[in-house]
Amino acid sequence: MAIELLTGKEIEKMKAANRIVAEALEYLKDLVKPGATAWDLEMAVRDWLKRTYPKANPAFYGYRGYPAYLCVSVNEEVVHGIPRKERILKEGDIVSIDFGVELDGYYGDSAKTFKVGEVSKSIEKLLEGTEKALYAAIAEAYPGNNLENLSKVIYKTLRKYHLHPICKYGGHGIGRKLHMEPFVANCPGVGPKMKLQPGMVLAIEPMAGLKTSKTKELSDGWTVITWNRTPAAHFEHTVAITEKGPLILSKLD
Repeated sequence: MAIELLTGKEIEKMKAANRIVAEALEYLKDLVKPGATAWDLEMAVRDWLKRTYPKANPAFYGYRGYPAYLCVSVNEEVVHGIPRKERILKEGDIVSIDFGVELDGYYGDSAKTFKVGEVSKSIEKLLEGTEKALYAAIAEAYPGNNLENLSKVIYKTLRKYHLHPICKYGGHGIGRKLHMEPFVANCPGVGPKMKLQPGMVLAIEPMAGLKTSKTKELSDGWTVITWNRTPAAHFEHTVAITEKGPLILSKLD
């Protein structure tokens, strides 16, 4: 498989695109509250992007026919939730927001699961464990390590929290395209085994179910839910592999 290796200057361009994504998620955080709809979040980010970064393009909109800027996945929705007016957030919900942009020919991509008001202890555990799995995998993203080890540590961390790793979906290479090789699996034995090299950029994105790893796709052709409609979480960062180790591109300085 052909793996794109980026130069230092190209990684700086990736960082610029990913900073926009990080700022967008920070902006949306304050809008996640009871009574808001998934469509409210979509309209807010459309307005924000046009006002704040008019040269940036939404990465998801139109991608393979996807109809929105955001993926807004509530409760049992794992990923690719299409934002809808009728999806009203309520106290105790969780909502995963995934956003991507293209800027100057390079892509940014990040996701985070937010709490809507106060949530149960089991939901707190779901979010904590999934985010811990992300950072455990990022710590393994250094030159010479095997990509499989990222999958192993994601799986191990999620199981430590008694969560259910979702193996069917995962991360990906990213650069001058939104989705590139390699597949970054959330479970060992699913993705490719290959050594990480400086210049590789990966979108690492653990996904976990509170009570199941089984999923199904809804009739809209996009929204993925847990088969028994129990909650799921999703966290993602875009990470460059450098000579000095992992560099998270999609976070605020």
